Order: sequence, then structure tokens, then C-alpha cells
Amino acid sequence: MFQRRNPISLRHAPTPSVQGLAVLAETNTLSAVASQTPQGILCILAGMVLFAAQDAMMKLLIGPYTVWLLISVRAVITAAILIPVILVLGGEHRLITPYWRLYVLRGALFAVGFSLFYAGFPYMTLASLVTIFFAAPLITAVMAAVFLGERIGKHRIAALAVGFLGVIISMKPGSDSFQWVSLLPLVCAISYAVSQIAVRRVGNRDSTLTIGLYTIVCAGVFVVPMSWALNALVDIGAHAPHLAFRWFVPSTDALPMLIALGAIGMAGYILLSRAYQVGDASAIAPFEYIYVPIAAALGYFAWGEVPAWNTLVGMALIIVSGIYIGRREMVDARRAKTPAPTAETPFVPGHPPPLPAADQR
Repeated sequence: MFQRRNPISLRHAPTPSVQGLAVLAETNTLSAVASQTPQGILCILAGMVLFAAQDAMMKLLIGPYTVWLLISVRAVITAAILIPVILVLGGEHRLITPYWRLYVLRGALFAVGFSLFYAGFPYMTLASLVTIFFAAPLITAVMAAVFLGERIGKHRIAALAVGFLGVIISMKPGSDSFQWVSLLPLVCAISYAVSQIAVRRVGNRDSTLTIGLYTIVCAGVFVVPMSWALNALVDIGAHAPHLAFRWFVPSTDALPMLIALGAIGMAGYILLSRAYQVGDASAIAPFEYIYVPIAAALGYFAWGEVPAWNTLVGMALIIVSGIYIGRREMVDARRAKTPAPTAETPFVPGHPPPLPAADQR
């Protein structure tokens, strides 16, 4: 009376092909990057504000304190804050990580690059240093396309070209800015771009807090032998006292300022690391340019530095470049397909998703 239906055999049930799974995984990954890029932009903007505050404090403190001492103090403050936080949070936040070699390399790049950047403070205005340094986002975008395979469309290329033109105009070609000291922020820009690409390789496989801890502390450790070697090879302390191999315990009156320096620098670096973890490097890099007008404002109010007309024109081009790329990126993010829950990282610093199967072997 009732017709019996034959159950479908599992042996004949359709199974997804390896190629299909690869395409699905790639789609989810690209969608996750696109959907999190606005978060990366917000992290970049907040990190740049903190970074500007940190550099202004560095400029004020250099003289009574050496560059090496200030970088080391920042490392000590970072370790004192992050190690207990990581131990309390646990989970994906870890002190022992298989990526420690990459973080040590990143710390070395930070030590070399930013030591040179801060070394130029007594000789150049903050605006001049910053404009040269801000070749870094352009270098980062190019490296992301070459080494990470990130796509840079014609609109981004045009916007990056406009930003680069702004940097060139702000640098005042042929002026006194092009002395040997101008090479210091340029080397810093290169080392910074390489370090950002390195952390992009890690992605969400490690905690942002872990990355920040390793990078800042390793940089603080590396400057000790760096400063000794530099002063052993060259009598640099006689010509540049802020680079002398001179270590001492800061006075108690200076402790609040130094603690604030360490905390602000730590927060800025963590936000920058987070931005490059979750966002498309070529898309978020131009937003680092927000530091340029902030630096100009700090230079004006703190040291009476009045930006020249070409600096203002360069700043305008840089800001327009960043806003244009941001607008296109926001549109792309809205159009992106919603990724699988495991591919999306909620905005809890240092809370990465489970590793893909290929990374768990």
C-alpha cells in the first residue's frame, strides 16, 4: 500500500572535491579580510594618534635621557603590563609561541629603525622626519603585493601615487632636508615596512598582545648591544650626547612621564599590529598618513614649527589619498560575503580564531 523509498547510499552521496574546498576556503579568507579591513583602519587611526603622542614625548625627553634608555624603559613598562595580563587572560594569549623567531626579527627591525628615527630629533623638525618616514606605507603596500600576493587595483595604485607625490612635495627636494641625517628616517621607513609585512604573515595565528610583548621587549633588549657597539666603534657620544652609551636609574620625579611614555607606546604598537593582522595591508597602510597633520600640529604648538606651503600641499594630497582609499574599502567591505564564524575575529585584542587544519599539523 505504501511505497518504500530506498535510502540514499552514503557511498553515492556527493562529496565536495578538494578543489571545491580550496575555493571555499579562499573565498572565506578573502571575505574575512575584506570584512575586517574597516576594523584595521580604525586600529591604524587610533594607533597613529598614540604614536604621535609617544614621539612628542620622546622629543621632549631626549637630552636628559638617551635614545637607548627611553626605548629600554618602554620595553620594561610593556613587560610589566602585558606579562600579567597575558597570564591572567590565558587561552590564545600565550608567553611561549612557535612564531617567536619572527617576533625577535621584528623586534630587531624596530630597534634599528626607530633608534635611527629618534636619533634625528635634535637635527630635524618633527614634520621633516615624519614626511620622510611616511614612505613606509607606500613600501608596505608594494611589499604586500609582491610578497603576500595582495591585489592592488588601479584605484589604489592611483591613490598611492597621489600619496607618494604628497610625500615628495612635503620633503622639499633640494633643500636642507636632504642631508645625511635624512637617511635616518628613510632607513626606519624600510625596516618598519618589512616588520609590518612580517606580522601580516602571522595573521590571526597568534595573540596581538603576544606580538606586541615580543616586539617591544625584544627591541628594548637589542638596543643595549647596539648602543655599546656604536659607541665602541665611533666616539658618537661626544658629538651626539643623546646617542651616548649612558645608562642610569631615572629619578622618581620623571617616573610618571616615563611610565606614560611606555604605556602609550605599548598601546600604539598593539593597535598597529592588530591592524595588519586583520586588514588588507595595501588598503590600510595609507591611513598611517594621518600622523602627518598630527605631527605638524604638535610641532607648531610645542616647538613653534610653522609648516611651509609645500608641506601643507603635501599633507593635503596625503589625506585625500587616504580618504579615497578608505571610501572604496568601506564599499568593498559592505559588498563582501559574510564569512564563516571561525574565520572572523571579534574585536577583542589578542583573540584569534582556531588555526586552519594546515597549521595544526
